[in-house]
Amino acid sequence: MNNDSLRVWAPCSHGALRIMAGLLFMQHGMQKYLLYPPGGHQEGAFHLFSMFGVAGTLELFGGVLVALGLFTRPAAFLLSGQMAVAYWMIHFPMGMAMEAGYFPVVNGGDLAILFCFVFLHLFFAGPGAWSLDGLIKQRRHQDQQAATQ
Repeated sequence: MNNDSLRVWAPCSHGALRIMAGLLFMQHGMQKYLLYPPGGHQEGAFHLFSMFGVAGTLELFGGVLVALGLFTRPAAFLLSGQMAVAYWMIHFPMGMAMEAGYFPVVNGGDLAILFCFVFLHLFFAGPGAWSLDGLIKQRRHQDQQAATQ
C-alpha cells in the first residue's frame, strides 16, 4: 500500500477514533450516574454538584456529543481539559504517595493522558467522517448554493 491509498481511508479512521473514544468515555459517566456497568469508582450517593458529579456529567454527555460528532470541537476541548485536570489533581498526587508513582502506568493516569490527547487531537482536527457536524455543514452548504441560484 502506498501513501495515497492510505490517505483515502484517513477520514474514516479519524471518524472511527472519534466514535470509539466518545463511547468509551461515555461509559465512565454511566458508571457515575447509573452505576452501570458495575465496578465503577462511586461509593455512596451521587451528588451532581460535586467534583465527581461534574466529572460524570462531562463524561456522559460529552462522550455522547463526541461519539455523535455534534459540537465536536468545543466538547473535545472541554473534555481534554477535564482529563488534564483529572491527571494532575487525582492521579499524579496519588502516585506521589507511592514509590515511582509519578509514572502514569503506576498511578493509573495513563487513560486520562490518552483521552486528553485524543480529545485535543479532535479539537484541532475536527470530527472526521460520520459526524452530525459534517451533515450540518453539508446541509448549510447545500442551502447556500440553492439560495444563490
